[in-house]
Amino acid sequence: MDLPRIFTIRESGHRIHNPLSADKLAALGESLRLAPGTRVLDLASGSGEMLCTWARDLGFTGTGVDISTVFTEHAQARAAELGVADRVEFIHGDAAGHVADEPVDLAACVGATWIGTGVAGTAELLERSLRPGGLMLIGEPYWRQTPPDEETAKACHATSIADFLLLPELIEQFQELGYDVVEMMLADQDSWDRYAAAQWLNMRRWLDRNPDDELAPEVREELNTEPAHYSRYGREYLGWGVFALMKR
Repeated sequence: MDLPRIFTIRESGHRIHNPLSADKLAALGESLRLAPGTRVLDLASGSGEMLCTWARDLGFTGTGVDISTVFTEHAQARAAELGVADRVEFIHGDAAGHVADEPVDLAACVGATWIGTGVAGTAELLERSLRPGGLMLIGEPYWRQTPPDEETAKACHATSIADFLLLPELIEQFQELGYDVVEMMLADQDSWDRYAAAQWLNMRRWLDRNPDDELAPEVREELNTEPAHYSRYGREYLGWGVFALMKR
């Protein structure tokens, strides 16, 4: 049980595995106005930057669960580096279906709604761990503008145009599921560029170190195509945000 290697190669130099900058991530935590001691469950927690920095800066406690052994090890090391290993823990496991032993104040899935086969299923999964009146965070892509055809959508790493909604439609979906949208933090062009372009350097350096690896042709093909695809398609059509929700 693990992520395919291509994911960890592509984002090997990332602490945040989504297009939020460190400043935006910090601003998001502060915007929630939660007290020290807030208990967090972070499903698909990646390298743990959100939970670790919020534990350090805001006094939160909690647990992260991620299917990647590499990212989980990074998260554990980051907790030790920031001096919060006594307040947060990271578990290697499948976040799909994971429910906290005790209700938490904040349940999050930031950028991995496939664990619930979509937004609705992920909200239902997070709700199972959340105390009444608690906050939910869901990170999700959206279309900045509707792609003109399916080819464009696939160049943005969607399987089809139907995978994502326009931002107003995504917010309406949350509302139709019975949640008030009480805060949001959106990636901007610069934070998107930093997230995407850093992957290219990660891949090139990996190729230089591992020219004979069996995965090298796949990584080389992605490095050949992704900069132009992102510049032509992803940068124009794909948005991303984290949305704070409270059950009505």
